[in-house]
Amino acid sequence: MKLITEEIQKVEFITEGKGADKKMFIEGIFLQGDICNRNGRMYPMQTLAKEVSRYNEAFVSKGRALGELGHPDGPTVNLDRVSHKIVSLEQDGTNFRGKAQLLETPMGKIAKSLIGEGVCLGVSSRGVGSLKMTNEGHKIVGEDFMLATAADIVADPSAPDAFVQGIMEGKEWVWEGGILREKLAEQTQKRINTLIDERTLQENKVQLFQEFLSNL
Repeated sequence: MKLITEEIQKVEFITEGKGADKKMFIEGIFLQGDICNRNGRMYPMQTLAKEVSRYNEAFVSKGRALGELGHPDGPTVNLDRVSHKIVSLEQDGTNFRGKAQLLETPMGKIAKSLIGEGVCLGVSSRGVGSLKMTNEGHKIVGEDFMLATAADIVADPSAPDAFVQGIMEGKEWVWEGGILREKLAEQTQKRINTLIDERTLQENKVQLFQEFLSNL
C-alpha cells in the first residue's frame, strides 16, 4: 500500500469558551469523495464512508484521533509531534467535515501561536492504500484505504504541491498485526544490495530467505 496525503485549503479557526475553559479548534472539510482532486486521485464514496466509520469508531469516539503539526515522513502518528485531537468527523454530501481541538502540547502551542500571528494554515489527511490508474489518467483509491489521521496541520496548502509530492508516497507499506511497516521484500532487497560479492551473497542467501519468511 502507498502513503496517500491530501491537502485541504479552506479551514476555519474558532475559539469556544472563556477564561480557563477557552479552547481553540480548526474546523472544515477534511476529506472529499467522488471527485478527482488536484493530485489526480479520486476516493469512491463507498470506500471513504466505510473507512471514516471505522476511524470514528476506533479513534474519534475513544479520544485517539490525533494529528501532527507539519508533514511526517510515514503513515504513523508521532506522539512527540501531536498538535491536535480530532473530535468529530461527519459526512456532508460527498464531503466529510471535521473539527479538531488544538492541544496544550509543544506543537499545539506552536500552531496556536502561528494562528494568532495570522499565518495561513491548512489541513492534510494521511492514510495508506492501493491506487488503480484509469484510462483517463486518474488514480482511484482502493477499498483497502486506511486513515492514519484525518488531518495534520500544514502551512499554506495553496503553495504548489509544497508538501504532498514526493514525501514517501512512492514507498510501499503493509499492515501487519496492527503495525505499519515497510514492505519486507524491499527491506530484504536492500540487505542484498549491501553484500559485497557473489560469495558473500551465496553464504547468506539461505539465512536472508528464512528471515524473510519468518516475518511474513
